[in-house]
Amino acid sequence: MITDIISAFDAGNISVQSINGANAILTINQDKDSDFYQWYYFQVMCNIGEEIELKIQNLNKSAYPLGWENYNSVVSEDREYWGRAPSSFDKEEAGGTLTIRYTPSSNIVYFAYFAPYSMERHHDLIADAAEFEGVTHQILGKTLEGRAIDYLTMGDGDIVVWLYARQHPGETQAEWWMEGALEMLLDPANPHARLLRQKCTFHIVPNCNPDGSFRGHLRTNFAGVNLNREWQDPSVERSPEVLAIRNKMDETGVDWALDVHGDEAIPAAFIAGFEGIPSITDAMVTKLNDYKALLARSTADFQTELGYPISAPNTANLTISTNAVAERYGAIAMTLEMPYKDSRDMPCADQGWSPERCKLLAHDCLRTLAQSL
Repeated sequence: MITDIISAFDAGNISVQSINGANAILTINQDKDSDFYQWYYFQVMCNIGEEIELKIQNLNKSAYPLGWENYNSVVSEDREYWGRAPSSFDKEEAGGTLTIRYTPSSNIVYFAYFAPYSMERHHDLIADAAEFEGVTHQILGKTLEGRAIDYLTMGDGDIVVWLYARQHPGETQAEWWMEGALEMLLDPANPHARLLRQKCTFHIVPNCNPDGSFRGHLRTNFAGVNLNREWQDPSVERSPEVLAIRNKMDETGVDWALDVHGDEAIPAAFIAGFEGIPSITDAMVTKLNDYKALLARSTADFQTELGYPISAPNTANLTISTNAVAERYGAIAMTLEMPYKDSRDMPCADQGWSPERCKLLAHDCLRTLAQSL
């Protein structure tokens, strides 16, 4: 029996329509002032050993309906290990329904679209990193709700590298990746990290959208704005997060940039580049393609077959971060996408794509950068 379902906590999102014994009907709340919805995270109180059935309805109108096909919900009983609960999607049932079935071994179970990365964990990440010698922490600015846009710098080299994540707050893969990146960069025994800190200066924003992250949004900030469509003309009123980051980039310049995301539909990790920008050069394309090829050889969790279509010449959307950064600074800018689903090429029945794999991919990305340089 389900006794209650709660989502009124950091990053939580669900609306309870009904509870009937071991069954519940649910819907996902839209991002504030926006039509986007897909992220969910909630707590279920229930009986141990009795299978529960959760139906999340009206998903045909969600941001990415294709994301529900062949998808299994993330589940945890301790909020440390995130496994997968058997799930099925029926687009004909109640406007599109994801049915989740799970037999709990605890009275409390958590379900989420992907393993959550709460603002509390973010604060711990920043505090831990700031304690290391050679790391400087600053606040680039504040969000519309007054939250800090945390910014870390480290390294002594001439090559300017920007790493930034979670423009889309429901793409929690991105901050798990950031946690892995910081673990590697701050490991004094790691030779790749030492090389990178010698050759590069790193500018790191682990969470570009704190308001949306806390509120349980999929894609937008407090104003209902998609930050990754604000890079051509950011404003204090709509997108102070992007404005603060871009202003700092103007001060530092950018040689390499990696904007970290998650993709709802594609069952693979991949990189989208800047091929359609007006100022592109053959040298830029070569560096981009060489990096992707080397990364694909370095780990089975990255590939180059699946991904977004490459933009034709002079057709790039310059409101998108990767295109804008490549065009504005002549940088080798990349968007790294990781799946919500399992990986097509390297499936893991218990966890699918997981926080652990996000963190390991961060190590691979940085090691590949060290080799590229």
